[in-house]
Amino acid sequence: MMRPATQAIHAAAPAREIGAPVTPPLVAATSFHTGPDAIGFSANDLGAAAPMFYTRWGNPTVALLEQRLAALEGGEAALAFASGMAAAAGLLLHRLAPGSHLLLSDVCYAGVAEFAQETLARYGVAVTTVDMSDPAAVAAAMRPETRLLHVETPANPILKLADIATLADIAHAGGAELSVDSTMATPIATQPLALGADWVVHSLTKYACGHGDALGGAVIGRATGIEALRKEAVIHLGGAISPFAAWLILRGLETLPARMALHEANARVVAGYLEGHPRIRRVYWPGLASHPHHALARRQMRNFSGMVGFVAEDDRNLARQLAARLKVWTYAVSLGKAQSLLFHIPTEDVLRASFKLEGEAAQAYRDWTGEGTFRLSVGLEDPQDLVEDLAQALA
Repeated sequence: MMRPATQAIHAAAPAREIGAPVTPPLVAATSFHTGPDAIGFSANDLGAAAPMFYTRWGNPTVALLEQRLAALEGGEAALAFASGMAAAAGLLLHRLAPGSHLLLSDVCYAGVAEFAQETLARYGVAVTTVDMSDPAAVAAAMRPETRLLHVETPANPILKLADIATLADIAHAGGAELSVDSTMATPIATQPLALGADWVVHSLTKYACGHGDALGGAVIGRATGIEALRKEAVIHLGGAISPFAAWLILRGLETLPARMALHEANARVVAGYLEGHPRIRRVYWPGLASHPHHALARRQMRNFSGMVGFVAEDDRNLARQLAARLKVWTYAVSLGKAQSLLFHIPTEDVLRASFKLEGEAAQAYRDWTGEGTFRLSVGLEDPQDLVEDLAQALA
C-alpha cells in the first residue's frame, strides 16, 4: 500500500502507456460523446459505472481528484464541490430533514454556523451548538431525533480540538452519524474515517490547493453514500467544481505532504517566539505543551499543522498596528497558502454574527479569546524572516 507522500502524486493515476502525458491533463469539456442508450437525462439513471456524460455529473479531471482524495483519507469514495462551503452545505442538506436534529460545534467556520442556524432552521431542522471538546456535554445534548454531529477539529478560529473516536461512539450509540471538517488538519495529520467518522469535509481552497488560486471542497465517505450525495448535492443543487480548479488542486496535492511538514516546522518556531513575547497573553498551537488539548493532539494528529492563534492586550489597536507594519506577513483572511497570513477576529463580532453563543458558552469562548484572537496561517517562508517581521511589527 502506498504511503501518503506517494499517494499524493500517484494514487488513481491512469495506466502508463508509451506517449501518454506524465502530468494529468486538464479535460475542460462540458459534454462527452455518448450513445442513444448510454444514459438518460435523469440523475436516477446515473450508476457508478456510467460513462462520462456532462461535467456537472462527472468529469475525468474531477474524477481523478476525487479518487486521489479518497486514497489520502482512506475512504471508499470522494465527491468534489465548487467550494468548501458547497461541500458542507450539500452534506448537511443531504443528511438532515425537517424534524431532525443537528449537533454542531459551538466553534466552527462562520459560514457553516450561519447556514445551520439560519437556513437549516428555516427548513425545520433543529440545531444545537455544543462544546465538542467535552464528550459529556455532547452525550447530554443528544436527542432521539439527532441525525448528525458536525465537528471541526482543530476548530476555526481558536484551534480547539475534539476527540473524533469518542464522538463517533457517542453518535453511533444514538443512531446518528459523525461528520468531521478536517480542513485545518488535512489528511496528512488526521484521517477521521479511520477513527470512526462517517464523513470527512474539506475546503480544498486551503491546504489541499496550497497556492491560493482555486476554490474547491470535498466530502469523503462510503461509496454508496457518496453516490447518493452526488445526485442530490452536485447534480441537483449544482455545486460542481470546475475542471480547471480541480486540475490546480490536483497539482497542489502533489506537494501537500512536503508542504505540511514545512508548515508545521515554521509554526513551531513562530508559536515558540510568540509564547515568549511580553505583549502576548496566550498562544494556541496544538503542538505546544501549553495547549489545553495537547495530549489529544499527540494521539490524533501526525502533524500539528500551520495554524497558530494568539491573544493580546489592546488587540484592536494592535490589529491596526500589525496591518500597517507587517512586510513579510500578509494581513488577510483564509489559510493554507504558501504566504503567511494574519488576521484579527473580534470576539463579540463572532458571537453576535456567527455562533450566536450565549451564557456559559459565550463565556467559554471569551475565556479562549479575550476581546479577540489573532489567527495566523504560517506559510513557507524562512521562519527567521517570519519571526523578525513579527518582532518589528509588535515593537
